[in-house]
Amino acid sequence: MDITEIIKNAFLFPSKNLETLSIYAILTLLSGAFAIEGIVTLIFGIIDIGNLVIGAIYIIIAIIIGLITRRISIQCIKSGIDLEEKLPDFNWWQSFGTGFSKIVITIYYFLIPAILVVLIGLITNIFGNIMKFAQELYLQAPHILMGTASVRDAIYHAAFPLLISLAITISIGAIIFLIFSFFQAMAEARLAHTGSLKTALNIYGSAKDISRIGVGKVILLSILIFVIYSIIETVLAVIFDQFLVLSILTIIITPYLGLFGQRALGLLYSDIV
Repeated sequence: MDITEIIKNAFLFPSKNLETLSIYAILTLLSGAFAIEGIVTLIFGIIDIGNLVIGAIYIIIAIIIGLITRRISIQCIKSGIDLEEKLPDFNWWQSFGTGFSKIVITIYYFLIPAILVVLIGLITNIFGNIMKFAQELYLQAPHILMGTASVRDAIYHAAFPLLISLAITISIGAIIFLIFSFFQAMAEARLAHTGSLKTALNIYGSAKDISRIGVGKVILLSILIFVIYSIIETVLAVIFDQFLVLSILTIIITPYLGLFGQRALGLLYSDIV
C-alpha cells in the first residue's frame, strides 16, 4: 500500500469505528483525570496520611484504565496489519495483558537509548564539566561582586566546555532516541501481529522489519503524520483561542489522532506480512 493510501485509510478509520473511538476517548479522559487527581492528592498527602492512600488508589485506577487504552491502540495496529475496516470485539480481560506488554515495550525501548546517552555523557565528560562550571562560578563570584571581572566573561569562560559537551551529547542523544522510536513502533506492530512480547522486544527483528518495509518509506510516513498532527493542532489552537468553549472537542480529537497514527502504523507493517 502506498503512502497516500495509508494516510487516507488511516485518517478515515476512526470515523468508521465510532463506538471504539467513544470508549477510547472516555477512557483516555478518565485515565488523565484520575492521574492528575492522584498526583495532587499525593502532594497533599505529605501532611495528611489519609490523602496518601486516596492518592495511591487514584493512581492505580489511572494505570488500570491506561492498560485498557493501550489494548485498544494495539488492536488498532492489528486491524491495519490484517487490513480490516472494523476493530475486533472489545475484550476487557485481554486488555490487561496486552496493555502491560505495551508498557514493557515503552520502558524497554526508552531505557536502552537513555543508558546510551548517559554513556555518551560520560565520554564527553558532561558531568565533570558541570562540576567545573559550578566551581568556576563559585571562584569567580567574589571578583564579579567586586567588579574586577565581568559577569559575561566569567560565565562564558566557565560554560564553554560544558556547552560543547552538552551540544555533542544532546545531538547524538536526539538521533539515538529517534532511531529507537522507530524500533519501538515496529515492536508494537510485532506485538499486534504475533501477540508475543518476546518477539516485540527483539531489537534486531524490529530493525530488520524497518529495512524490509523501506527506511525511506518509514521516515516519509512519520514526517507526513507529524505534519498532519502539527497542522491540525495549530488550526485548533487558533480556533480555541477565539472560541474557548470549543476546546472541549479535544476530548474526541486527541483520541481520534491517536487511532489515526496507530492505524497508519498497522497499514505500513502490512507490507511485510
